[in-house]
Amino acid sequence: MIQPFLSRLISSCLILTLLISFTSCVPKEPSLSFDVSISDGLVDDAKDGRLLLLLSTDDSREPRFQISDGPNTQLVFGQNVDGMAANQSISFTKEHFGYPIESLADLKPGEYWVQALLHTYETFNLSTGHTVKLPMDNGEGQQWNRSPGNLYSTPKKIVIEAGQSGNFSIAMDQIIPPIEEPEDTEWIKHIKMKSDLLSEFWGQDMYLGAHVLLPKGFKEHPEARYPLMVFHGHFPSDFGGFRTTPPDPDMEPDYSARFGISGYNIIQQQEAYNQYLQWISEDSPRFIIIEIQHPTPYYDDSYAVNSASQGPYGDAITYELIPYIEEQFRGIGEGWARFLYGGSTGGWEALAVQVMYPDEYNGCFAACPDPIDFREYCLNDIYEDKNAYYYPSSHKEVLKPGHRDYLGDVSSSIRDSNWKELALGDKSRSGQQFDIWEATYSPQGEDGYPVRLWDKYTGEIDHDVAEYWKENYDLRHILERDWDKLGPKLQGKINIYCGDMDNYYLNNAVYLMEEFLKSTTDPYYAGEVDYGDRAEHCWNGDQENPNHISRLRYNTMYVDKIMKRINESAPKGADLTSWRYN
Repeated sequence: MIQPFLSRLISSCLILTLLISFTSCVPKEPSLSFDVSISDGLVDDAKDGRLLLLLSTDDSREPRFQISDGPNTQLVFGQNVDGMAANQSISFTKEHFGYPIESLADLKPGEYWVQALLHTYETFNLSTGHTVKLPMDNGEGQQWNRSPGNLYSTPKKIVIEAGQSGNFSIAMDQIIPPIEEPEDTEWIKHIKMKSDLLSEFWGQDMYLGAHVLLPKGFKEHPEARYPLMVFHGHFPSDFGGFRTTPPDPDMEPDYSARFGISGYNIIQQQEAYNQYLQWISEDSPRFIIIEIQHPTPYYDDSYAVNSASQGPYGDAITYELIPYIEEQFRGIGEGWARFLYGGSTGGWEALAVQVMYPDEYNGCFAACPDPIDFREYCLNDIYEDKNAYYYPSSHKEVLKPGHRDYLGDVSSSIRDSNWKELALGDKSRSGQQFDIWEATYSPQGEDGYPVRLWDKYTGEIDHDVAEYWKENYDLRHILERDWDKLGPKLQGKINIYCGDMDNYYLNNAVYLMEEFLKSTTDPYYAGEVDYGDRAEHCWNGDQENPNHISRLRYNTMYVDKIMKRINESAPKGADLTSWRYN
């Protein structure tokens, strides 16, 4: 009995020895990590937020300015931090999600510029009973890479060898400084007001602002009261496209890759000066124009409607901010004398505000609007499609495109945009496009954050959430559902313009809206829908000039149509004379 036992024991020992020898010969998987800290003395208190690790092979700019949807994007990895203190080290490993490379384990050998940034969060105790952590806007319009108070490191160059393991240390030694507020001029005034509605929702003081362009003769005609034009769009640092002097003769011409034009900076200054000349001309109608500042902790603006996770921005703008401006600057203050216009985000806002507040405004001019029918939500039918990122297929992965040029060449996918956002922030906190749509359109989740329309990683669509979107924010559906009530109030007020080669496929939803509007009979919508041939994003109805020119003319683009609308629809006894002076 002893001999067989010894034989088995010897055999087992030999096998174990071989296994140990074999294991020791197998090369270990490379393991890279980055330890990020805050330099001593940079901040006094611990910080919450989204910690970002950025790597770039392009030394033309800091890595924090090189994250995009397109093929030239550099790398970003992200994780949440709570109470990060000075000299505390936070590690990035292969487990942390990144874009466009998912894991540090897949980082290619080469030279990189590396940088870390902490996008700081504040704590909000909402009136809904939820507590959430979000980035407060600090005057920059919710831009994570340049928001005052955010911490970041000076970029440094590193070399990663093939098969390398090891650790890199990064200390955030910089803080983004405050932004100076613009100063009032003869023509442009800046206002800021506390919103009671928003302050109650967010559990702290919240403000709305606006840049106000005054008409010629404002001081000389104290008896005049003026119509109001509301220019909706992304966060404006100041009133744009208005300049009282000719272009700077010493300006070096730049090159616009988007439009393929040299000296576009000079063109922009000339167009701004031309707008001033038109504004002060004898035959120009006298209006007040405002550009609204309404950034939220989710985005650079609120989308100008009420929502579950952002609060009552629609009511705050319409019933608090606009009456305040009209009182300060002698606006007429009645719905027949208010008009809405804008492009892209501003295009959606102009149409949505007109639909949701039909009596408070007398016309909207919505250019290249964000999806206004969710059956064409950037190539997704959110009610029928199962997945937002891939076309149905049994045997292959076909990504849905997200961005094209006027020839149809695709430079990014819907998945690209969403994975970038997932790296920049979870819970709809990236401050980017798909996340703000969720923050605006979605119900509020049990944790106080917006409920996802689809799984951010897989793209699987939640159709229960889609139904909520449909009933509350699908503008085509709302119009069709409620036309018996809305139609009489909106007749002649809806105007929509879009390029038929919009970069984000937004024209597809406009087609569906047009089908409905042109089928209306009781009453007929009596507005306008028009398309630009081969025109890309931000086409606004100008059939005579190229897109790079017409996009600079929003503030004068619709004046003749607004005047026509006023003449046709102003109520009996309306003030049509006090503001019509030369």
